[in-house]
Formats: sequence, structure tokens, C-alpha cells
Amino acid sequence: MRGLPGLRGMEHIGFTVPDLEEADDFFVNVIGCERVYSLGPYVRDDDWMATNLNVHPRTTIPELRFYRCGHGSNFEIFQYDAADGQLPQPRNSDIGGHHLAFYVDDFEAGLQHLRDHGVRILGEPTDSKNASEGQRWVYFLSPWGMQLELVSYPNGKAYERDAPVLLWNPKDPSA
Repeated sequence: MRGLPGLRGMEHIGFTVPDLEEADDFFVNVIGCERVYSLGPYVRDDDWMATNLNVHPRTTIPELRFYRCGHGSNFEIFQYDAADGQLPQPRNSDIGGHHLAFYVDDFEAGLQHLRDHGVRILGEPTDSKNASEGQRWVYFLSPWGMQLELVSYPNGKAYERDAPVLLWNPKDPSA
């Protein structure tokens, strides 16, 4: 058997932020996500944190929050009080490096919205080539330096013309 039995898709993405309130304000008021619920605190005096989350056993999670952004995957954000310290924000080229991409119908309006909110845009928008032709994108940073992407392809991408499998698309939540 290939893969996880009964796999339906990705349910959520989780990531750690340095300041939960700052992140909440950014994701809700700038990006436009909806906070769904919160959990915590998680404080343990046994090895549960090390065994289950692979962190120092005395690390605590004051709170975590779940969000929904349009038709995309859910995500949760954590603010840890790490008993053994924390590493800086990884770059895309670092192991564990990552970014979240937010799809918008109108790329220019989305880009202007980010600029109007003082968001740091990395470079200039790029028009993709080859299989992703039809897509426009640009990276930007959250207030704490997390890498994010604004992306749009209102008329689809070139690969879709003859691909046997299509990537999930936020424009078509039924797909």
C-alpha cells in the first residue's frame, strides 16, 4: 500500500511565533484570517512535552490559536516559553525553512493592501515561467520576520492544460 490509508488532505499547519497578540493582529487585521478558537495553557511537570512535542520538558505553551483563511488550510500558532531558549527565524534556505502563500483574486489590490499596512515586501512581483506561467507572486515578511507569499493566477497555470493531476486550488474549494 502506498501512503497513509484514508488520506484526505492536509488539515492544518502549525508554527511558532514570538508574540501571540502581534501575530493574531497581523493574521486577523492585515491578512484577513478568522480566529476560530484558542487552547492552553500547557504546563507540565513530567516528560510529556519532551515525549509528545520534542521540546525541553519544562517548556510551556501559554496559549495556541487556530485560524481559517478563506478556502485554505487551517493553521495554528503557538507561543512557547522555551526552557532551553529559541533559535532565530529560519531562512528559506535553512532546514525547516518555510513560507505560507496566500492566494488573492486581485494581485495588485492585495499588494497595495500590504503596502498600505507597512508590510515589508521582498523585491518586486515575479511573473512565473514554464509550468507555473500565469502565476504572479511576491514574498513579504510578517512583523516578526516570517516569510510569506502573495500569489495569484486568475487564469490558471500553464501546467493545468495537460496535467493528469492538478494542485489543490483555493479558487475551487470543492476540488
